[in-house]
Amino acid sequence: MTDEITVVPANEASWGDLEAVFGTRGAAAVCWCQRYKLAPREAFSRFPAEERALRMREQTRCGDSTAATTSGLVAYLDGEPVGWCAVEPRTAYEGLLRVYRTPWEGRHENRADASVWAVTCVLVRAGFRGRGIAYALARTAVDHARARGVRALEAYPMRTEAGEITWDEIHVGAQSVFAAAGMDEVSRPGKRRVVMRIDFDGTPSDPSTSTEERHG
Repeated sequence: MTDEITVVPANEASWGDLEAVFGTRGAAAVCWCQRYKLAPREAFSRFPAEERALRMREQTRCGDSTAATTSGLVAYLDGEPVGWCAVEPRTAYEGLLRVYRTPWEGRHENRADASVWAVTCVLVRAGFRGRGIAYALARTAVDHARARGVRALEAYPMRTEAGEITWDEIHVGAQSVFAAAGMDEVSRPGKRRVVMRIDFDGTPSDPSTSTEERHG
């Protein structure tokens, strides 16, 4: 029997499901996808993981299927929560705009352009890796952004062939995952990092079309 992967906007998932994906140990349970969300003069050392989790709960609006916005996607494998993808307007990542060179080096980009979205994290729950979940999340992120009429979607993954990559580093995803989703390399700001991008025509899809994706 073929496993079925389903991906939905995070506001259509429960907070308990997202907690299961992030777990209680390791980098994910420390970060709670707040690395690029820090405001000026904020640092992880100044507020505990519990506060980061609370912020993420507010950002995702988990459990509120009527919410107008959310900050990512949740993947399920045969009904079990197994993955997370952070995808929203690039301007939503204050830290990314302010201090990280990867998206900007060698490019002439307007950092205030909210019509460009970004994927900053692709997380697959321990015990479920190697089953196509990251690929399903990346494909759905592209569909999710396109359906909202944005101009482009970017990602900032690792080049896995460039050397040993730890699970903590690979939170941004692998280049191959985004290439399979139709994104192209537009710059290479470092030996192991690339900027991937797909440009849309700016026409939203039929609003009655769900961004949910199923893979059998």
